[in-house]
Amino acid sequence: MMSRLFCFIFFWLSTYALTAQNKYTLSGNIKDAANGEELIGTTVIIKEIPNTGVTTNAYGFYSITLPEGKYTVETSYVGYKPFVQYIELNKNIKLNIEIGSSIQDLGEVEITAEKKNANITKAQMGVEKLDIQEIKNIPVLFGEKDILKTLQLLPGIKSAGEGNSGFYVRGGSADQNLILLDEAPVYNASHLLGFFSTFNSDAIKDVTIYKGGMPAEYGGRLASVLDIKMNDGNNKRYGVSGGIGAISSRINIEGPIVKERGSFLLTARRTYADVFLKLAKDTSLKETTLYFYDLNAKANYRINDNNRLFLSGYFGRDVFGFDNLFGFDWGNSTGTLRWNHLFNDKLFSNTSAIFSNYNYKIKIGTGDEEFNITSKIQDLNFKQDFQYYINSDNSIKFGANIIRHNFIPGVISSGAASGVNNLKLNEKYAYETAAYISQEIKLKERIQLTYGLRANYFALVGPGNISTYDTEGNSIKIESFLRGELVQGYFNLEPRFSTSYTLNEFSSLKASYTRNTQNLHLLSNSASTTPTDLWIPSSNNVRPEIADQISLGYFKNFDDNKYEFSVETYYKNMQNQIDYRNGAQLIFNEDVEAEIISGTGRAYGIEFFVKKKYGKFNGWLGYTLAKSERKFLGINDEIYFPAKQDRTHEVSIVGMYDVSAKWNLSATWVYNTGNAVTFPVGKYTLDNQTILQYGDRNANRLPAYHRLDLGATLQRKKTAKFESSWNFSIYNVYARKNAFSISFRDSKDDPTKTEAVKLSLFSIIPSVTYN
Repeated sequence: MMSRLFCFIFFWLSTYALTAQNKYTLSGNIKDAANGEELIGTTVIIKEIPNTGVTTNAYGFYSITLPEGKYTVETSYVGYKPFVQYIELNKNIKLNIEIGSSIQDLGEVEITAEKKNANITKAQMGVEKLDIQEIKNIPVLFGEKDILKTLQLLPGIKSAGEGNSGFYVRGGSADQNLILLDEAPVYNASHLLGFFSTFNSDAIKDVTIYKGGMPAEYGGRLASVLDIKMNDGNNKRYGVSGGIGAISSRINIEGPIVKERGSFLLTARRTYADVFLKLAKDTSLKETTLYFYDLNAKANYRINDNNRLFLSGYFGRDVFGFDNLFGFDWGNSTGTLRWNHLFNDKLFSNTSAIFSNYNYKIKIGTGDEEFNITSKIQDLNFKQDFQYYINSDNSIKFGANIIRHNFIPGVISSGAASGVNNLKLNEKYAYETAAYISQEIKLKERIQLTYGLRANYFALVGPGNISTYDTEGNSIKIESFLRGELVQGYFNLEPRFSTSYTLNEFSSLKASYTRNTQNLHLLSNSASTTPTDLWIPSSNNVRPEIADQISLGYFKNFDDNKYEFSVETYYKNMQNQIDYRNGAQLIFNEDVEAEIISGTGRAYGIEFFVKKKYGKFNGWLGYTLAKSERKFLGINDEIYFPAKQDRTHEVSIVGMYDVSAKWNLSATWVYNTGNAVTFPVGKYTLDNQTILQYGDRNANRLPAYHRLDLGATLQRKKTAKFESSWNFSIYNVYARKNAFSISFRDSKDDPTKTEAVKLSLFSIIPSVTYN
């Protein structure tokens, strides 16, 4: 079936080529003139043909086919000067372009560069791109510039909790977000139990999140795709940069391997809370270890005009230890090897071999009394993608991949005197294969269409002894499977469709439909992801999660594109959602699938977004009105109830002001409805112990959350070889005591009464960083 599909694709492409012999192709790469970095999403405009243009792909490559003639080629990219060149197209031409930054006259140049109104004309909706410079200016906790916390300021994306880098998208849970770093999945994207993300902004070039209508090349999660791409490194000169902050320091080293042909990047970051603990008077605190580190590395080399290799990796670890009696460390490691190949000036290929590993280790005791608990999930992925540029109004993408998943849910290894038995839970193995094809086409002057289909097959395989459970969680049979023998397989088709109808030069209507499936499931009793959360595959007991999302939107630009406005509404229907029986034991449970129950979900809402893009004062205002609900057998009388991530109102205001060439001021204010939680409705006494009786699940709310943060950046004098800046920030300026959780206990004055106790994590927190 797969071979016939690709034969059909190539036959179709060759048919197009035969019908276009009187046309010629202009292609090439677009780079930053200062460091040689490929620029993603740069628009290439042909002045003589209105509404004609293409954008560079993830590797800075573009291709446009035109009738023979003389043309004016112009590029546009936010923050860069336009490039203009006159060409005579009477043969296929390769035109590599370098464009320079335009920091001094940013406002004027950016307005000129955005005349194409890509946000209006593009069929894609529910997609947001982050500007790395904005990330550096926005104030966050402890002054650490954080991609994930900046994303939480956008409509439809909600924080998982106070100071937390976890996030929810359009009613989905935290594990329903696919997070990719140079194509490698990151299973736990947080440091220090969620207060920092794993992504060092110094190493990042491009950040794009798809909230709905995601392209067919992405799959495996229900709610969103966060696609993060690392810098390639400066291929023209060597450089060192870094920063010293209140809680961490970082360094970035980059330079050419062979000038203008290959480059490398090495970025490192480490916190040093443990250094200050050494100064404590308490001996146990002096022996406490508490830090995280991460390392990003990347190298690339251009073999010739048609072939280029990339090798990138991420290594990050959190380490916590108390007085040599208890230790806990966890982390991610990823690696990506990619080969870019141009078959011709229209057909672009990317071949990737990807490795991803997440694991944690818990150490308890010392010497012969020590025992260790470990767990991990490991992926090997081979991926092939093609992009074919038929003409300026028509392009297709197609490809396939295969992933081998290895799940090790838990291993206990113990010393002779520990009193703990060695134990290993059954490993699980699975293969996930997918093939996709999508087309982006302009049908008429006003209509753009992107549609595609993704086919996914997931197979759980042996070896192992596999239990089957009934609806009550009782084991009804156990079967033994040999290595590679099929335990359970699932095949799903995922159609994708997006369209835009341009009302005029500055406004459009958009619509999309997307089906996604998810075969990896996170088991967690906490409100957000924690290091000991357990990933399990779809199986004979757990079916793939499925989500169908319909979105509608209106997009409009004002004042010569200085302002963008959008309103998007969506409805998402979810099948095979998972939850747990009351009192479920998730950690180190061989029969953990017996604790799982399956149900349905729905999420719907409307998102408003206004952004000012140019001038001395920039920023945005976002508002989301939304609902997210679940329904499970045996819970809340089997009627829909609020999901833990359900919040009715969410408001974010972000402002940045360039006071002068030296000073930049910034501020953010956020507000949201409190999380859905379950409170007790009664209590009784048993053996002199008070037992709380809880009501319907998630029938109550924490108090509303709101916070103001301020920031300022002082740019020091810049020379040809050196520049520096100071960044000052204040988190939670008016010291709001936001509720992280609420617990209940007997009143000390009257034990017959119950009192609620609010836990707040942070008050006002100032910080300073030198860059």
